[in-house]
Amino acid sequence: MRADISGRTILVTGGAGFVGSHLTDRLIALGAARVVVIDNLFVGSEENLALADATGKLSFYRDDAEFPTSLNAIFDTHDIDIVFNCATKALNYSFVNPANAFDTNVKVILNLLEHQRRGQFKTLCHFSTSEVYGTAVYEPMDEAHPKNPTTTYAAGKAAADLALESYVRMFGLDAFIVRPFNNYGPRQNHKGILAGVIPITAVRLLTGGQPEIHGSGEQSRDFIHVHDTVDAAIKLYNALPAGEAVNISTDNQITINELISRICQHFGFSGEILRKPERGADVLCHNASNEKVKSMIDYQLTSFDVGLASTLDWYRDRIEGQST
Repeated sequence: MRADISGRTILVTGGAGFVGSHLTDRLIALGAARVVVIDNLFVGSEENLALADATGKLSFYRDDAEFPTSLNAIFDTHDIDIVFNCATKALNYSFVNPANAFDTNVKVILNLLEHQRRGQFKTLCHFSTSEVYGTAVYEPMDEAHPKNPTTTYAAGKAAADLALESYVRMFGLDAFIVRPFNNYGPRQNHKGILAGVIPITAVRLLTGGQPEIHGSGEQSRDFIHVHDTVDAAIKLYNALPAGEAVNISTDNQITINELISRICQHFGFSGEILRKPERGADVLCHNASNEKVKSMIDYQLTSFDVGLASTLDWYRDRIEGQST
């Protein structure tokens, strides 16, 4: 039985990012004594940690978990019990700097595993990604689906998964993998080329721009609300055996064409949708199996209609608030 989250000191790498900041909030709400966040703010933001900071239970380090010395300083300063690894660089970054996108995913997990091997914390929850599977060979994709990454981001994530599994086998570490599909929700980055499709489309429409679709738009994704991902990861902390991985996904998929259409309808946009060339190495189909996670925990899902509407309203409040 793993240690209770309540009363523990927990490290969240990438904790100022989209998923990491929601996870940080939830850990504090569950009674963590202190949540230590390391984030280089590559796409994260200190604004995402405002709620956590207000509790007085946050220690934030603007630093880089890729560097062993950065993590050394944290482990020298704090008696860490549990680590949640959310540190990564956005998938789109792999088209700009493919080597570093790969490197980040591998270096961070190896640094953490070495600290765990030396007994400096007990349990590691590593956030992988559905991108390790590539385009579906069969559907729905379960945890046994072949790993066929199509980007260096995904290849680095797959390598990180393998590293964790090998350290568990070699050294008996208590580490496990959660594998979310396409997260969406408040705080997802909407700026620049690293933005997610939902927030960047929302912001374009809210600022007088046009929505874009790359390729045919028939690419499908399995979108899961970030709150559901965080809820599942925390429940799996007490359920998933060391060395195992589990998908965190919904029960459906949606094409990019349909997604963009829904966002346009929400904002009352009836103008032209820009069509752009398809991106190289774009995954065509993601339809996941979540039978394993449903068999392990009380698995609650936000309906996509409700989650998308509330997310789009969150961006509308944010953008309109900046313009007043």
